[in-house]
Amino acid sequence: MSRGRLFVISGPSGVGKGTLLKLVLPTLPNVLYSISVTTRPPRQNEINGKDYFFVTREEFKRMIEKGEFLEWAEVYGHLYGTPKQWVEERLAEGYDVVLEIDVQGAMQVKEKCSEAVLIFILPPSMEELRRRIEKRALDSHEDIERRMSKAEWEMSFKDKFDYQIVNDDLNEAAEKLRSILQCS
Repeated sequence: MSRGRLFVISGPSGVGKGTLLKLVLPTLPNVLYSISVTTRPPRQNEINGKDYFFVTREEFKRMIEKGEFLEWAEVYGHLYGTPKQWVEERLAEGYDVVLEIDVQGAMQVKEKCSEAVLIFILPPSMEELRRRIEKRALDSHEDIERRMSKAEWEMSFKDKFDYQIVNDDLNEAAEKLRSILQCS
């Protein structure tokens, strides 16, 4: 059995990374989604162990000290990390693993795992990204402004990724993502 491949999906908040993965992953039985650990509180309908592993800041810091993360970062005041052991075990079993993480984490993974395939999801425009974030109705005006400012910074990293997909047409973007996950 050959070792699986590690894929990293990144891009600005609100660009549609999760939506694309929900469309693509059910069609690829050998590709597993890595669930991140976070200190942020669950959103409505999020389930611990399915959407994220929700932990306290103290628990997260203990995990950092023990070296349990492949990558971790603080994003909008909350800590997020990828559990290293789970990823390594799935790759060794021959599964491909997808991480959906922010740009900081993607750059950490690229440094540690040169074989990782990095995919950046772009919005059609910054105006469309703002519209999508506002439509979610999850954030205050200040939070939206902070996300938009960070999105501009994140976009400056797009050329460090192996692939770029503009999420302007959802089905077309999903097909491009599926193709990369199947053929890389």
